[in-house]
Amino acid sequence: MTKIAVIYYSATGTVHELATQIAAGAEAEGAEVRLRRVKELAPAEAIASNAGWQQHVEEVHPKVAEASIDDLEWADGIALGSPTRFGLPAAQLKQFIDQAGPLWGKGALASKAATPFTSASTTHGGHESTALAIANTFYHWGSIVVPLGYTSEAAAGTGTPYGISALTGPLSDETIAAAKAQGARLATIAAKLAA
Repeated sequence: MTKIAVIYYSATGTVHELATQIAAGAEAEGAEVRLRRVKELAPAEAIASNAGWQQHVEEVHPKVAEASIDDLEWADGIALGSPTRFGLPAAQLKQFIDQAGPLWGKGALASKAATPFTSASTTHGGHESTALAIANTFYHWGSIVVPLGYTSEAAAGTGTPYGISALTGPLSDETIAAAKAQGARLATIAAKLAA
């Protein structure tokens, strides 16, 4: 069975919802999926200052296990996601990635399928640059970058070939379909590479 790790950071829930849909798409292809969130680094005062952030932490963190570097080694395919922070991934995801040096050093992340995903609060708020910044990690690892591309009708309507992205807030039906398509594509390609 193909093993997929969907690892993400989400403050108010949009990236969490994308991750959940990517996981569902991979599972629909028969993959075993680990849905994991990275450790929250923000102080409690910052979280409490935003009602949506506080609610997400209270509702989701108890239900979704925290990611470990072992999840990366376990997986045949990896999806990494983050909201955009000035066109880059959030510090929480970056801090998690920075712990992967020992795996990279021994080549444990090479030739694994990998795909990025993101969200932003505005249409031109850094979606593509964040997906590309996450993909920079995959290049260094020697992973096989799996873009969403315009590989299906669902993907064609999203506006970006790099990886699914969404505006902050509830996901549209079109975005849900594209996220599932990205998860399915990741699982399919990871299975071929693992074989």
